[in-house]
Amino acid sequence: GLEIIDGQFVTHNDSGGDPALYYLDEKGKIVETRKIAGVKNTDWEDITKDEEFLYVANMGNNYDTRKNLSIVKIPIQKSSNENVEVINFSYPEQKKFKRIYRRSEYDAEALISFEDKLLIFTKNKRKKITEIYSLPKNAGNYQAKKIGSLNTDSIVTGGDYDKATNTLALTSTIKFDEYYVLIITDFSLNNKNQKIDMYEIPIGKTQVEAIKIIDPTTFWITSEDEKSSSAARLMKFKL
Repeated sequence: GLEIIDGQFVTHNDSGGDPALYYLDEKGKIVETRKIAGVKNTDWEDITKDEEFLYVANMGNNYDTRKNLSIVKIPIQKSSNENVEVINFSYPEQKKFKRIYRRSEYDAEALISFEDKLLIFTKNKRKKITEIYSLPKNAGNYQAKKIGSLNTDSIVTGGDYDKATNTLALTSTIKFDEYYVLIITDFSLNNKNQKIDMYEIPIGKTQVEAIKIIDPTTFWITSEDEKSSSAARLMKFKL
């Protein structure tokens, strides 16, 4: 996940990492580690924000087996006694939790703040689409509401939304050896046939997991540290 607060990048580790947010400068140097008490990093996959809060998506679900999906709600302003809330949720359409390999439908790695709600974009490996689910921003236990889908022809790995320009940006892959940026320049939940522009990210085999919009043609993206790349990377990408 990737956000920007007061000119600093805010990011986190994937599953197995500490429940912590890392504040970075533009050179990738960690300037602060903010540990989040009372929660666990089961599989943190994305981060988004509104005017007051950060929302961390603890919803990675590679094999469709998890029954403890959640969004961690964290005040943007740090304090010594932080009031962290948890938005627990499930997908009402999911009836089976048997382990599925490479064909899962209820994995998700993209979360945005949109108006007064949170939107989840699933990583549907079976259909190569993304389904859009809505959640309230208040702590509690919910069934996520499916409100639409996008024919991405790929599986979504990260997302961001810019309210000022009404731009939705997603990252995606097809076979995990190339990654793409998907752009919708006039995003609407009422438009069932939205135009999606798809651009390959020219960086070779890696694992792109997050995107942050600078403007409708310029983005920050991050990739994980894995065998196919020499290190985790923070990159600026321009169309």
